[in-house]
Amino acid sequence: MQSKIYIFSIWFLCIAGQQLNAQLGFCSGNSGDPIFLETFGTGTTNGPALSAGTTTYSYSNGLPMDGSYTISSTSNYYDWFDTDDHTPGDTNGKMLLVNASYTAGEFFRRTISGLCENTSYEFSSWLVNLHPQSGCEGNGIPVNVKFQIWDNTDTNLLASGDTGNIFDKTYADWEQYGLVFQTLSGQTSVILKMINNGAGGCGNDLAIDDITFKTCGDRITLTDAQNNTEIYGICEENAPTSVELTANPDFSVYNTHAYQWQESPDGTNWTDIPGETNATFSSPLIYGTTLFRVKVAEDAINLTNSKCITVSDIYSVVVEGKPDAPISLGDISLCANFTGGVAASVPDGITINWYDAPTGGTLLQAGSRSYDTTINGTYYAEAVTEIAGCFSDSRTAVSIMYNPLPEVEDEELLLCKGKAIELFADVSNASYLWSTGEITPEITVDEPGTYTVKVTNIYNCSETKTIEVVQVDIPVIDDVVSDHRDFTIVTLNSGNFEYSLDGFTFQDSPLFENMRGGTYTAYIREKNYCGIVVFSFIHLVVPRFFTPNGDGVNDNFIPEGIDAFEDYEIRIFDRAAKLISQSNNTNYGWDGKFNSKPLPASDYWYTIKIGENLFKGHFTLKR
Repeated sequence: MQSKIYIFSIWFLCIAGQQLNAQLGFCSGNSGDPIFLETFGTGTTNGPALSAGTTTYSYSNGLPMDGSYTISSTSNYYDWFDTDDHTPGDTNGKMLLVNASYTAGEFFRRTISGLCENTSYEFSSWLVNLHPQSGCEGNGIPVNVKFQIWDNTDTNLLASGDTGNIFDKTYADWEQYGLVFQTLSGQTSVILKMINNGAGGCGNDLAIDDITFKTCGDRITLTDAQNNTEIYGICEENAPTSVELTANPDFSVYNTHAYQWQESPDGTNWTDIPGETNATFSSPLIYGTTLFRVKVAEDAINLTNSKCITVSDIYSVVVEGKPDAPISLGDISLCANFTGGVAASVPDGITINWYDAPTGGTLLQAGSRSYDTTINGTYYAEAVTEIAGCFSDSRTAVSIMYNPLPEVEDEELLLCKGKAIELFADVSNASYLWSTGEITPEITVDEPGTYTVKVTNIYNCSETKTIEVVQVDIPVIDDVVSDHRDFTIVTLNSGNFEYSLDGFTFQDSPLFENMRGGTYTAYIREKNYCGIVVFSFIHLVVPRFFTPNGDGVNDNFIPEGIDAFEDYEIRIFDRAAKLISQSNNTNYGWDGKFNSKPLPASDYWYTIKIGENLFKGHFTLKR
């Protein structure tokens, strides 16, 4: 696909009586205001048809067939792109829609009159290929247009150029094409022709808009005594000022130059400055924004004819007044868990500098309509013009306050099983919303879990407190395991328990060591005072061995502590489970004999029944 054409060199041969040819391109110098502009009008209805002799194609008030055209504000025909016209600012702007003929040839002709002889001009037009790349199975015929400029006799070709193939795209892309040409001596009109180079059929569908003719002259820059091309911003207090300007043509087109200086307050409405017809110009005192340019013609007689002149670049003197102070967008009140800032409003072209004082002070931020800060205080906005940097006489105060959040602290609380507990928000002068739906400062719960409360203070700032309620179980006794003189209290559950045998002195360990046999009362309590368990148990210290050798030391098997009970029974068995001894005598002690005869050294087994409690084990008889 051919790239869009932007700038081309001017090629022309200025020889009296001979035709002037130019390649496709644009004026590289300065142009005048448009002397001819065809936008095809505006409106929602098609037409009107082109005047007789303008085209060889037939007019269609709707769908244009091959070899026909219409003038419309929409291109929504066939599968074409539905695009707006090209003219900037148009509402329902129209364009020329062309469905190319099957035969290549001229399809548009227009005579442009009132031109100046021996003068260079630029012709340009905007084109768009309306056929999408997806059509015609990707083989759409490309648009290809030749532009020609002929003299008014239609015998001398002044300029010609081809667009080349403009292939289908995936979107509507308006592109500009142009020609530069020079009128001949005695010639004041030319003929514009547009010729379709391609064949009709599937594709080769286009729209044309904004056909323009302008003069083309030297590139003329304006400079002041300091070689500046503009004074871009003077504050009003530094005005008035004046400038010394010089027009600098590059002689690329004109051999001689006639000048007329102009001024404008807005760049749209220009006024000739009486008597200023030299290449240099000294301005009077300038109090407000003023723009200068110079009209240029090769002959002074043409300066009054807008179709024969070009205009230079513009030299701008932009004078700005003091801006009004910014308008505050309001003081800010935020909760401490948010971040924000102060802001103020100024018109377009004005920005704001922020300070920490109404006058002087430290510049905190430049060129922004807002200032973000996490620090409480009052900040001052000063308006500044973006071009000249002119400051407002006063600054606007804007305050920001970060309000404190409710002070809450998450908790973990213990709940004794089967009990209730109160949960507190612990903040006064606030409103509350619990996860249970309650709105009181405290609530009572009897179930473990996670509870939250949203606390909102007088500043309407909120924080959420989380309370983990953990259930604590009381001890559940499983057993007491004796190991000779030691015993261990075993619970069915685990917890933060402590143990005591007197109810006063507690220890963390359930193991009690070197204890005499007998009856004990145990106290087991949960350390968070969720409950205490009290129970009694029997601790028997059964000898692991005895030596009935008559030395008076450990001569009898006597379970320590059994004498505390009146209701008990002891049985002793040998390895064959033969009952050797049996007694419920409170002063019982076995001497190692059976039927008054000493038994051999060996291991023996016992059962001891005390009430409903049964103890079993074995011991050794040593000789």
